[in-house]
Amino acid sequence: MADTTLDEAALPEEAPVTEAAVEGFGGHDDYGHAGGHEHHAYLGLSNNKLAMWLFLGSECLLFGGLIATYMLYRGRNNGHPGPSQLWDIPLTSISSFVLLMSSLTMVLAVSAAHHRNDRDTRLWLSVTALLGATFVGAQMYEFTSFYHEGLGYTTSLFSSSFYTLTGFHGIHVSVGIVMLMALVGIISRARVPGDKAEVVELVGLYWHFVDIVWIIIFTLVYLIPA
Repeated sequence: MADTTLDEAALPEEAPVTEAAVEGFGGHDDYGHAGGHEHHAYLGLSNNKLAMWLFLGSECLLFGGLIATYMLYRGRNNGHPGPSQLWDIPLTSISSFVLLMSSLTMVLAVSAAHHRNDRDTRLWLSVTALLGATFVGAQMYEFTSFYHEGLGYTTSLFSSSFYTLTGFHGIHVSVGIVMLMALVGIISRARVPGDKAEVVELVGLYWHFVDIVWIIIFTLVYLIPA
């Protein structure tokens, strides 16, 4: 009877599964991770970007409520100074233009980060923070002048809704300035956690959101008469 036992030496050796072989399939595992960065399987976004978009979505709800409240109460000044007596459109237009220009410098910062140019990244982040600080300074001057003209926070429903809306936006700009300067510091010390370009882009998303919200506020509060 013929020996049906196969010689084990004649069997082909099983090729070892290497890390390079896994990367040959696109560098993704079963969870949608690529290159060490976790990505959402369906949206193609990293978890950090997805979290930022969710946060900005909640901020839209916040500002939507504040804007709706102001539009409801903007005519209730009870004989106290109203928009037509207070607004300094040229000054507010200039400060708005300064804030919008900061979006351009933020784009340049993100571009420099993607090109791994730390020097230009720090430069444009600093310029963006400076433009934002100029806007906040103009807003503080505006609030001070309104107060001297008799418009306090509790003077009327109009003043309360106005200061709350524009004040919350000013706080968001101030938080953005802190984020920008902190990012400049950690880039200078080469201590950026994770992907440097992505971190700069996340701050950029927040900053662009703040600018877009101001366009809406400026249009509804200052340009459309009560």
